[in-house]
Amino acid sequence: MSYLKKFLYSECKSCNDVGLLILRLTLGLVLLYGHGFGKLTVIFSGQEIQFMDPIGIGAHLSFYMAAFAEGICAILLLLGLFSRLASLVLTMNFIVIFIFHAFIVKDGFEVLELRFLYLLPFVGLTFTGAGKYAFDHFFVKSVK
Repeated sequence: MSYLKKFLYSECKSCNDVGLLILRLTLGLVLLYGHGFGKLTVIFSGQEIQFMDPIGIGAHLSFYMAAFAEGICAILLLLGLFSRLASLVLTMNFIVIFIFHAFIVKDGFEVLELRFLYLLPFVGLTFTGAGKYAFDHFFVKSVK
């Protein structure tokens, strides 16, 4: 029983790092597979871009920014490279998506739930960073 109590209530730095690794890998893979690959494929194949313009900068620029966030930043997150910056870009991306779906399209909870569940972990990763099991850890270690 004391082992369980120790596991549940004591600070475990390596456990935190493993948790951040699992979070980063899951978010990065799901985002890249579900959204990023498709957008990057459209760009590199030269297909016609058909996309909404949620912030008034043009459909093409909006698409390129979304592709960068959901493709390139997802890859950076998987690698743990520039993790806080990648998470910040993804946070801004999902804030725009959430606001667009909540206030412009006026979608219900069924649609907003997934956007919100993407948004909050990116906010958390922006504050925590990638943890020890990331390329960032090696760069930060050399800076200190």
